[in-house]
Amino acid sequence: MKIKLEIFEGPLDLLLYLIRKNHIDIKDIPIALVLQQYLEYLELMKLLDINIASEYLVMAATLIQIKSRLLIPKPPTSEEITEEEDPRQELVRKLLEYQKYKQAAKFLKEKEAERLKYLRRPDSLLNYNPEEIYFEASIFDLISAFKAALKDIPKEVFLEVIKDEFTVEEKIHDILHLLLVEEKVELSELFKKAKNKLEIVALFLAILELIRLKEISVFQEGLFGKIVITRFNKAYV
Repeated sequence: MKIKLEIFEGPLDLLLYLIRKNHIDIKDIPIALVLQQYLEYLELMKLLDINIASEYLVMAATLIQIKSRLLIPKPPTSEEITEEEDPRQELVRKLLEYQKYKQAAKFLKEKEAERLKYLRRPDSLLNYNPEEIYFEASIFDLISAFKAALKDIPKEVFLEVIKDEFTVEEKIHDILHLLLVEEKVELSELFKKAKNKLEIVALFLAILELIRLKEISVFQEGLFGKIVITRFNKAYV
């Protein structure tokens, strides 16, 4: 079974994610490091059959071009690169502008969620612990958790998911059945119970398909914290 998940995040989202994850100063981006990690994420997305918009490839080409320009030796008489000469300047401007847009959108979304909370309180929140603060996990958070669970898996293994041992359909059924018993499940615990890496791949693809079908939601406990899976709350649709 092949999974085609439309990602609403774009290349700027991935760059901002890598900047936050690596505690990088957005105005002084180490292009070589970010480019390496950016390409690693694209490779994983391709292997998992996640649709990659052309904008991702354009950004990859842009990063490669910036890296090349930074590697060009400066004339002996030149001083340090000025702000106007820095090939990263336009990228930084776009990232800062997009970051402001994302923050504004997040603020409006939080206000809307707060309003809906008072209009309707679903059963799933009756046992809500106010000390637990969750953020909606992005596709990049999921891929990061997936990378951590696999560690050094050969690329060939991804192509063997179609084996009868573990199917995506079976894992979809297993996850939904588990969420009938438990209100929420930690993604890391789900991966730990897997018998081998092939099962981890099947689980991950099943999670992506369930997200696409709006059967589950994934949340993160704090920035880069543990990822939690719950049934999709149709009360907020």
